Amino acid sequence: MYFFIYLFIEVMFSVQIAEMIGGLGVFSEIMFSGFIGIMLLLNVKTTMIESLKAMSNNCITMKEFQELNIFALLGAIFLILPGIFSDVIGVLMQFSVFTALIVSKVNKKSGNCHVNNPQGEDNVIDVEIVSNDTKLR
Repeated sequence: MYFFIYLFIEVMFSVQIAEMIGGLGVFSEIMFSGFIGIMLLLNVKTTMIESLKAMSNNCITMKEFQELNIFALLGAIFLILPGIFSDVIGVLMQFSVFTALIVSKVNKKSGNCHVNNPQGEDNVIDVEIVSNDTKLR
């Protein structure tokens, strides 16, 4: 049932936009958004690594990590699907990913993110003492 509602909205939205920008404009938009979606799918690995780093620094929780990566993946897929309404949904999903990453980077700069240090090793300085005494050799 939800698919038919989505399909109805997609067709109505696409027809209205096609009347405004014409067939060539719609074709160009579909090709451009498909290209962007493919590029984002290729970039999912980098996004996931950045999210893993943020999670390991306690900047985001496991739930936020999962949401960031699911939204990035679904947003890229919606951009690849032909249709203007699906492109709008895909772009909104990508913006939610970028805003969450920006917020986590701001938290990191403001000192709210803490790097995990082993207990008791916060104030340890590792040194090596070299002696010039020839008797020890």
